[in-house]
Amino acid sequence: MGIHETLSRLGLKLPGAPCPVGSYVPARQAGDLIFVSGVLPFRDGIIEHPGKLGRELTVKEGAAAAQLAMLNGLAILQEMMGDFSCLKQVVRLTGHVASVEGFVDQPAVINGASDLLVKLFGDAGRHARLALGAFELPLYAPIELELIVQVSPAKAGP
Repeated sequence: MGIHETLSRLGLKLPGAPCPVGSYVPARQAGDLIFVSGVLPFRDGIIEHPGKLGRELTVKEGAAAAQLAMLNGLAILQEMMGDFSCLKQVVRLTGHVASVEGFVDQPAVINGASDLLVKLFGDAGRHARLALGAFELPLYAPIELELIVQVSPAKAGP
């Protein structure tokens, strides 16, 4: 089953790839690795669930924001690769969680993104990870994700 069929079964779909909000590119390939820049939980150009975990958002809402940010990251990858047939594995996910002092459930929040990767790619979606708290994130976003994936060398771009 392909990624789009799995997403549909989960009641999800890839959005259009979000535009950068600064002076950077959404992703850059180096050899067989693609580095996806920081991705926020945008829906139709607006941050969904703005605020901080432990104040405006619950862990469940934060996990939903992490899942949305991951969908945006996957949309960037699709735009770059054309499809996901050349994706060999997800190497690393870094999740930044805007948190109030004393909030320590960042790993549970980032599970919203990690669990989606495993549902979509199976063992190839299992990854190394860092989930950490941040005092503030751009545009009052609750989540910012960075992603590194490996692609098949035969299908890797320039």
